[in-house]
Amino acid sequence: MKGLVIKNTGSWYQVKTDDGRFIECKIKGSFRLKGIKSTNPIAVGDRVDIDINAEGTALITNIEDRKNYIVRRSSNLSKQSHILGANLDQCLLVVTVNYPETSTTFIDRFLASAEAYRVPVKLIFNKIDAYNEDDLSYLDCLINLYTYIGYPCFKVSAKEGTGIQEVRDELKGRITLFSGHSGVGKSTLINALLPGVNVKTAEISSYHKKGMHTTTFSEMFPVDGGGYIIDTPGIKGFGTFDMEVEEISHYFPEIFKTSENCKYNNCTHIHEPGCAVLEAVKEHRISESRYNSYLSMLDDKEEGKYRAAH
Repeated sequence: MKGLVIKNTGSWYQVKTDDGRFIECKIKGSFRLKGIKSTNPIAVGDRVDIDINAEGTALITNIEDRKNYIVRRSSNLSKQSHILGANLDQCLLVVTVNYPETSTTFIDRFLASAEAYRVPVKLIFNKIDAYNEDDLSYLDCLINLYTYIGYPCFKVSAKEGTGIQEVRDELKGRITLFSGHSGVGKSTLINALLPGVNVKTAEISSYHKKGMHTTTFSEMFPVDGGGYIIDTPGIKGFGTFDMEVEEISHYFPEIFKTSENCKYNNCTHIHEPGCAVLEAVKEHRISESRYNSYLSMLDDKEEGKYRAAH
């Protein structure tokens, strides 16, 4: 029997079968022997085959080929990846310029990983009701930057309902993964978009201005008019996984486009003469923050933080 993995609770997976039943499933042991270097060989969004047993639970016996997925380096095990979600039509990255602050490095690492796995990303700038004049000015700069590169941006206050309808319009008929730091208001936003779902929320720690984890496992929620939202646990850092050093620039669209004019085909855009990218950074045609994010990813590679995936 075929179905869709809609929830992961560690050792158990909830599968919605094609005939509409919800079955608790475990993984057949052989999956662990196939050399999948992941903390979760099966992800929310996967299409699977299951064998139901007499007790009404089931074993997952096969995963269908994935269209795409978003993966990050597992925080505790650098040799392993963690798949946030599979078979996605888009990602909505929820960010905040304050309370807590989302760094451009985090945003850029997420965007580069999504580019690597061909998942379109839109940026949701949440908590606009809480910002002072300086915060709002910085917010507009970020929106100008990312819109110019080609990432659609939305200004939202999940708390007050501002911008919610525009985001809701983006969800219909699509499988959308929501991600972001803990504390950016992801759960509040999902509750505003899907009344009745009641995703658990938590207050920000006022001492550290950091979020406290509320979602511990990934879960899918149906959207009116078709489609699903995948809610994922808040993430602190975004360790990119399985990228070759010469590929990294390909995942920054403006750097990749500009690099066509570099003198050398194998230009690393660090020190080479005739580098069009360095020239563009100097002339502010490529943002310094984006270029620094690119350099930080190269540093990761050189320090051996990337591991080959198997």
